[in-house]
Amino acid sequence: MQRLLLTTAAIAALATALPAAAQFQKPEDAVKYRKAGFTVMAAHFSRLGAMAQGRVPFDAAAATMNAEIVADMAKLPFAGFVEGTAGTEKGTPKANVWTDRAKFDAGAKKLQEESAKLAANAKTLDGLKAAFTATAGTCKACHDDFRNP
Repeated sequence: MQRLLLTTAAIAALATALPAAAQFQKPEDAVKYRKAGFTVMAAHFSRLGAMAQGRVPFDAAAATMNAEIVADMAKLPFAGFVEGTAGTEKGTPKANVWTDRAKFDAGAKKLQEESAKLAANAKTLDGLKAAFTATAGTCKACHDDFRNP
């Protein structure tokens, strides 16, 4: 039941993600939106990491649920990357998000693809480990290129 509820909520949020950029009244609203999406995704991704790295016992049902949430959430935060929301402080997007938008968008798409593979492979520990590593690599690549350290 909880999985159905979370999936329904994620799908409802996804339905609004595409026109979301037009809905932001202020740049701060876009920042809050993308941070919220990344925060939820990171919480569930870290649970998978704990299993993949052996810090907690592998649980196929929990891994699958968390991976599905990550895959759904990976579709959302990118609508919040609107002009005027770059920064210089730690963790903020660099200005090249907008000057090299094609590369940034390709990275977002790669994250979404790898997250879908993560959801498909989270039923076994070996599948989770392989897919987790690949998905984490997409996060790192984007952070390296587009996020202030």
